[in-house]
Amino acid sequence: MANDFDIQEYMTKGVERVVADAIKATLKNPKESAYMAKFALASKAASQKRASLEKAGEHIPPFLIASITSSCNLHCAGCYSRCNNATEDTEPIRQLSDEDWLKVFDEAEDLGVSFILLAGGEPLLRKGVIEAAGKKQNILFPIFTNGTYMADKYFDMFDKNRNLVPIMSIEGEKEATDNRRGEGVYDKLVSNMDELNKRGLIYGSSVTVTTENLKDVSSEKFISMLSDKGCKAVIFVEFVPVTDESRHLAPGDDDREYLKKEIARLRVEHPEMVFVSFPGDEKSSGGCIAAGRGFFHINSHGGAEPCPFSPYSDINVKDTSLREAINSKLFKALQSEGVLLDDHDGGCVLYEKRKEVEALLGNAV
Repeated sequence: MANDFDIQEYMTKGVERVVADAIKATLKNPKESAYMAKFALASKAASQKRASLEKAGEHIPPFLIASITSSCNLHCAGCYSRCNNATEDTEPIRQLSDEDWLKVFDEAEDLGVSFILLAGGEPLLRKGVIEAAGKKQNILFPIFTNGTYMADKYFDMFDKNRNLVPIMSIEGEKEATDNRRGEGVYDKLVSNMDELNKRGLIYGSSVTVTTENLKDVSSEKFISMLSDKGCKAVIFVEFVPVTDESRHLAPGDDDREYLKKEIARLRVEHPEMVFVSFPGDEKSSGGCIAAGRGFFHINSHGGAEPCPFSPYSDINVKDTSLREAINSKLFKALQSEGVLLDDHDGGCVLYEKRKEVEALLGNAV
């Protein structure tokens, strides 16, 4: 039963598995494996800190997603962030400053958060925030980037700060990637991979999984290509439709089951790589892990949201602490009302139940 599910235990074991896989994936790279061994100890200490707070009745998620800018230079087909008007071409006003983000990172470390996923927009547009993240060596920062701003200044920064791990978005092979992201993007990504590999830097790839590319992006051909270029992590992100016109691209139950089996196979056949699926099979995690159960999202202006696909907020970290944001009225309502555990067609429950989320938000503010 969902009520018997221990989210703290599930997430702790998940973190331990990711860290253990990452150590295995970097065994042939002394500099990387040395950092990952140190991070493993920090992650264990953070886990104990969260467990202690859990016993005291306060649940702290191990993950945080931070969209550090709402500006982006690409116009990827079907981008949820643009469809939600969360991403713009121009430099946004009133977004969190570099100092604001460092304060968030400091508070996250104090609470025992182990992973902060940096997203956008395009996060490499905020060099100051990336530098601030580099100072927090006890937190691992996967940086979800389109890769077009990768240059020597970033390669040097990633070399100096091994807790900064670029995760470059790719849609499969050249045609599929350029069709969605723009001409020339694939070649730039391959060039980045070659440079990162040459420098012995750990990096990963993020793949938006649709009904059209599912079999290609989980194929041996594609994964072997990434492995040969030194890629150490592949994060499969299921496409979430934000318009009815794109609904057919969202993976269904059969597609999700296929991906689950392929990931299990890939983990055996490619021990040199880490494979993660998001949101993955919510049944195995006792329901959706957003809204503070396993993670939550801070947008570029400081609003604490259930997740990037559910852009609703009743509290802002500019005005309050991260700890208070985790305990926002909206998050508590989503958890207590059972929306996160609701049956749904698959994929993102919060997107599918957005009318209920909006109603709860109205009651929370």
